[in-house]
Amino acid sequence: MLLNTPTGFAQRHSWDRNFFPFLVAVIWVVIMLGFVPGIMRHVARHEPDYPLIIHIHAVAFVGFLVLLSVQVALIRGRRYVVHRKIGAFGGALALAMVVLGPWAAIVSEQVHFGTKLGDPPFLSVEFIEMIVFAIQAGLAIWLKGDAAAHKRLMLLATLFLTTAGFGRWLADPLQALLGDGFLPFLAEFFGGTIFLVVGLGTYDIITRHRLHPAYVAGASLGIAGDVFAAWLYVYPAWKAVSLRIIGH
Repeated sequence: MLLNTPTGFAQRHSWDRNFFPFLVAVIWVVIMLGFVPGIMRHVARHEPDYPLIIHIHAVAFVGFLVLLSVQVALIRGRRYVVHRKIGAFGGALALAMVVLGPWAAIVSEQVHFGTKLGDPPFLSVEFIEMIVFAIQAGLAIWLKGDAAAHKRLMLLATLFLTTAGFGRWLADPLQALLGDGFLPFLAEFFGGTIFLVVGLGTYDIITRHRLHPAYVAGASLGIAGDVFAAWLYVYPAWKAVSLRIIGH
């Protein structure tokens, strides 16, 4: 028998046991495809080491994904007490990412300024992603008493970070196909992420015949953030601002 929230949204469905671990696995695949080939090329070419903040950020990001995977596995195994006990660590890790993400982005642009890897206006994506992540993860923690809302907001917070993976293996071929500009940039860097977000909503419609209000709020915020980041990236005045941010 399904347990319903006050909104009438079913807390659990028999398919959840496999769907949510599958979604987390997809997140891992997207991130690995985005980062691993580049890291391997970096090592093979004996290029200069990444700045320390990049390593720290990478550890925090991977740690967050590992913790998310563990938490989903604990729920799948119905080990709810352990899930709640380690949840506080997840909140601290999320807070660390909000600080480390923009910091690492600025340092990376400073290091790559003037090279083909430099793109200061891209700070719009990295900054807004962290703002959206902070709000979604914060709401997930605040609503931890509502399992359905908590789960969807935390998954959305992570899904919207997959832009970092998608952008590294989809952006170039899509750019060659679509060209430059606001709408092409939106599709090139955020299309994959939005597809996964819509997939989560589609799953709920299939299994619950409705969307959870927390999903609607979180997804709307994330997509609005993506649209704003893409607009800001191509906005001429932002280039000057981004250059000032990195000290040029």
